[in-house]
This record gives sequence, structure tokens and C-alpha cells, in this order.
Amino acid sequence: MLIIGAGPAGLFGAYYAGFRGMSVTLMDSLPEAGGQVTAMYPEKVIYDVAGFPAVRGRDLVAALVAQAGAFSPTYLLGQQAAELTHETDAVVVTSAQGTRIRAKAVVITGGLGTFTPRPLPVGGDHLGRGLVYFVPKLDVYTDTDVVIVGGGDSAFDWALALEPLARSVTLVHRRDKFRAHAHTVGKVQTSRVEVLTFTEVSAIHGEERVEKVELAHSKSGERQVRPAQAIVAALGFTADLGPLTRWNLTIDKRHIVVDSTMATGIERVFAAGDITEYPGKVRLIATGFGEVATAVNNAAPVIDPSAKVFPGHSSDDGAGVGDQTVPA
Repeated sequence: MLIIGAGPAGLFGAYYAGFRGMSVTLMDSLPEAGGQVTAMYPEKVIYDVAGFPAVRGRDLVAALVAQAGAFSPTYLLGQQAAELTHETDAVVVTSAQGTRIRAKAVVITGGLGTFTPRPLPVGGDHLGRGLVYFVPKLDVYTDTDVVIVGGGDSAFDWALALEPLARSVTLVHRRDKFRAHAHTVGKVQTSRVEVLTFTEVSAIHGEERVEKVELAHSKSGERQVRPAQAIVAALGFTADLGPLTRWNLTIDKRHIVVDSTMATGIERVFAAGDITEYPGKVRLIATGFGEVATAVNNAAPVIDPSAKVFPGHSSDDGAGVGDQTVPA
């Protein structure tokens, strides 16, 4: 099996395919496993994964990699799936880098596809020199003045995460309405984070690195300059399915349409996770886990006609479900 996308759903799919006796290759355009969790919010605490009252993104990915590692999947990281062709009893996927993978089935778990951060209109020459779009590590911001730009979940999550470490945290947003979850907004507003609405970054100052930021109030026209050694531009990102749009998949608003078995309608090609669309779809990591297990189990008889969709339970001791007893 080839799994395209090494995010949480893909990693769990690699474990599950191994559990079903398949050899697995994981392909991802990013250089590390973990998908958007690793790239965008590795330090964020996630609360809606079953079995974890709270788990940091980085730790969740590490646990998923360890779980998949029981079946030794092959990782092809930094490689974007580009072309799909069919053979008599297999599919062949070729990466943009020229790697060719022949598989009995493919499961696409590509999240939102290839994503690109929306740039801050000013100060692009400071990118990597104090200006960032993601926060891979929190401790580098200890005792610094941080300005966060944005009004969505990422902006408010970073504000909460950095508030205990930074000397000061200022969150600026061009409106007074926020896209972030109301609970998170409330926590930020009762913290020592300063929230400035109707405010935008008009200029960034500093030679080698960011030293100061100039802020402009859109209604009053008032401008202020304050010290800042770090700017986090959490302005969202644009997503692109890239070469997948040429695979004759049914696409609905940048999502792959699947049926209840997670089949795409293309022979031997399934999909799971945030990239999929069907009636009642809910985009959660927890949902992706169930979807990829469904995809793998339904791919099993496609790969081996003697296999059954239902795999049995991993906790079974060889007895049928109806034969199990609970010890006194």
C-alpha cells in the first residue's frame, strides 16, 4: 500500500495497514512526518484526540510514528506525488522528484494538499530574521517581545502558548471580530496578552533582525512604534491539491469526494482525512483516524480477494467476538 500524506491520518493508516499484513510506503511533500501538525503547530496542545486529555502536537506525531514503526513502513519525505497510472493489478505513482512506486492500492491522506502561508504585506525581507509564519519551537521566544498578527485559531493559540515565556505578547488584528474559537479568545483576553483591534503592521524596523514594529490604527490613523524581536504572521494559508487535480478524481472545493468505504471512484485509490468530502463530513484528527482505518480495511480485499473487510479486533486472542467472555 502507498499512503500519500504522512500526517496523523496517514501515520495511523501506516500502522493499520501493517496490522492487516501489508507492506507500506508513506510519501509526503514535507521534509518531516506529521503533516500540518508538525509544520504549523507542533507546540500546540490538542484536546480532542481520544485517549489524550491533552497532547502536544509534537508528542502526538512522535507517538504515531512509534506506533507505525512496529511494521517498519518506508518513508519517502520531501517528495510530492505527481502522476498516477494503472497496470493490470496495481497502480503506479511517480513523484515530482522521479521516484516510482508500484502499489496494489493507494490511500490519499494529504490533509489540505500543499499549503502556502499568506504573506504579511510589509517586511518580507525580514522573513527568517524575526518574522515567521509558524512557531516550531516555543523556547526561542523566552524573554522576547512578540507581536502576533491575525485573528484566527493559530494566532490566539500562539498567543496563549507564548504568554508564559515571552516578555510581552501583543496580538494585532485588522478587525474587532475574530475567527478563533470563542473559548480561546476569552482566555487570551483575560491573560496579560495585549489585544489591539483595527490595527495593522505598517512597517518593520531592524538591520540584521527585527527590532521594532510600527502599528497603525485603521480608524483613528494613530501610529505607534514598539519594541519587537519577533513577529508571528498567523494570517492563514492557501491550499492547493496540485497534481492530484489531474488524476480524474471527483473534486469538490479542493476536497476529494469519497463514498462510505472511502473509495474515490478511481480503481484502487482511496482517500481519508481532511482531504475528503462526503455528506456530514467533520474535519477532525479523530475523524481522520476512523476514516483511514475504513479505507485500509476496504482496500484489503482489493489487494487480496481472499481478505475480508472486517479485520477482527487487535485485542482478540483468536476467539470470535461472540465467544469472548469477561473474567469475573
